[in-house]
Amino acid sequence: MKAISPPSTAAIIIHSHHHYLNHRRWFLSPQPPSNPSVSIPRPHHLKLTFITKAADSTSQPSATKTIASDDEFSLSKLSFGVIGLGVGISLLTYGFGAYFNILPGSEWSAIMLTYGFPLAIIGMALKYAELKPVPCLTYSDAQMLRETCATPILKQVRNDVTRYRYGDEQHLDEALKRIFQFGLGGGIPRRSAPILQMIREEVTEDGKYCLVLVFEAKALELSDFEKRQAKFASFFGPGISAEVGKGENDLYEVRLISNSTSNVSAS
Repeated sequence: MKAISPPSTAAIIIHSHHHYLNHRRWFLSPQPPSNPSVSIPRPHHLKLTFITKAADSTSQPSATKTIASDDEFSLSKLSFGVIGLGVGISLLTYGFGAYFNILPGSEWSAIMLTYGFPLAIIGMALKYAELKPVPCLTYSDAQMLRETCATPILKQVRNDVTRYRYGDEQHLDEALKRIFQFGLGGGIPRRSAPILQMIREEVTEDGKYCLVLVFEAKALELSDFEKRQAKFASFFGPGISAEVGKGENDLYEVRLISNSTSNVSAS
């Protein structure tokens, strides 16, 4: 019997280059035997495809915004509940230790106990009624425009929500009560009120200062914010316009854009 050599294999390589994707495909197909008189089973065609996707850094924006650091010290950033509770408990602890002669200063134990007890009570009360500040993300270009372009009301809103408050149920409680009309006709239930999660300072495409309020509202829809867009502009005005948008995970954004402009170019 005459030996038949295995058919040779030809490979065709097609290479295409794109700005974002590199595709490489190999098509392997056995060639028919050179001797037509020999009958062999019809070969199976084997097709292999390899696709390689290369990450292209140019698909991202070439210039990213710089975030301004907030290193300014302010008493409003301190929790008076923590301070009062810490000082009160420290005085009570040392006062009891000195009273029982465990610690030195027994002659001052009565004074430390006298002042330590009310300070601890006041600290606990403040801690219970404490409303923590929300995070504030500020871009450098918006920080430069804040003093010249932000309205006094926008500055006040920023300062109020980024400090500790006491006795309020949530930030911007009075504003949300008037805008969403809790419990009134055409309003929403109090339990469905949006909750402020963070604020952001940025500059719009046309160079205007913008304060973005990010709310979480699981029971509301975008339409609930859209039909109150004019109320947002009226309450936080004058001198601003309001825009609303939908984010992810039940987050909604209210953009308060100042109508004032500045000759200082934002970098």
